[in-house]
Amino acid sequence: VERSLRARIRSFSRSPSLRIQAPQPSTLKLIFPKALTVPIFTGGKIVDEESNQLRVMLVDTRGNQTVLFPSPFKVDIVVLDGDFPLDGKNWSNEEFDRYIVKERTGKRPLLAGELVVPVRDGVGLIENIEFTDNSSWIRSRKFRIGAKVAGGSCQGVRIREAMTEAFVVKDHRGELYKKHHPPTLGDEVWRLEKIGKDGVFHKRLASEGVHTVQDFLKMWVVDHAKLRTILGPAMSEKMWNVTVKHAKTCVMGNKHYVFRGPDYKVLLNPICQLVNAEINGSIYTTHNLSDINRAYLENLVRKAYANWCSLEEIEGISDEIGLLTQGDHPNHQQPMVGSSQYKVYMTDRLIEGYIANEMQANWEISPIYFNTSSENGVRLNMFPSNSDDDLTSPKSFITWG
Repeated sequence: VERSLRARIRSFSRSPSLRIQAPQPSTLKLIFPKALTVPIFTGGKIVDEESNQLRVMLVDTRGNQTVLFPSPFKVDIVVLDGDFPLDGKNWSNEEFDRYIVKERTGKRPLLAGELVVPVRDGVGLIENIEFTDNSSWIRSRKFRIGAKVAGGSCQGVRIREAMTEAFVVKDHRGELYKKHHPPTLGDEVWRLEKIGKDGVFHKRLASEGVHTVQDFLKMWVVDHAKLRTILGPAMSEKMWNVTVKHAKTCVMGNKHYVFRGPDYKVLLNPICQLVNAEINGSIYTTHNLSDINRAYLENLVRKAYANWCSLEEIEGISDEIGLLTQGDHPNHQQPMVGSSQYKVYMTDRLIEGYIANEMQANWEISPIYFNTSSENGVRLNMFPSNSDDDLTSPKSFITWG
């Protein structure tokens, strides 16, 4: 009997149908498809880098394809310590739960809003969530936002949790000093990068009447050398480039400004760049100015800058703008072909120069590129268009001195 039982047990152990199979790791995981907009402040709505509401998605790790789960399920939105995960790759459910951060004693729940999100067709939308406390009180000084399958959902299926990159949450009072991306024309000038509120650059600019981003850009167009001098050597070239680049992302809007005189009418954009002009009854655009006195026209622009507060403001598309832009094709710029003779009339004298093949017909204020002089010492400084400095299509022109 004993021999028979032992033989039977051995046959059971050899039977493949009775062996215990090790569970296969799941290939399903949750992800946040887009990064967050940072910095994040307490009380501020959390959105993705495109300023849209956050999404959580269910994907298969074998191809990162969205998975259509057989039925809707729910996920919990939680706050994690910024130091998690320790190895940066793998974690268990228990480890994930250990690093969930709760509110400080006596405080409101750390994360407020819709924290239980239904996932349908592989996508869940996270609406109106915000932090109620900053992240300065935990050791890492950073939080992450995590998403985990809610208890009772997806029974028997392991779905790996999602998490964002680590980020700092600042107190909302810090938003008072926040830089604007992009800035607006009416923003105070310290909203620009590298210019601190009430700092040395802010005070220097204010002392010269540069209070807003629009003031900064107008001076940059008309007299960038003066603007650079105001900021002084304490602002390095690298800082200067960062500040100017940030300013140039400004939203221009649809306002234009008209400077009038007895025989001229000049149309400018909000940062004092010339759009077009009417001189002695003739209409000139930024693409047909080679036959008029450019020095005279630039002098008008400088006068308009000096009398900016008295200029006539036009908003939107008006009949006047239509008149002044007849025949203008702002997206059509033709380079000079060959060496072209260029004539500029100053008072009663004619001074001639030549423009090299590679130079364009449109010019703006930037470092000196080409000079020509007359016998009486009058100098023409010709300035090439630089795509890095191109704020809009209108340009400034030739200056002289």
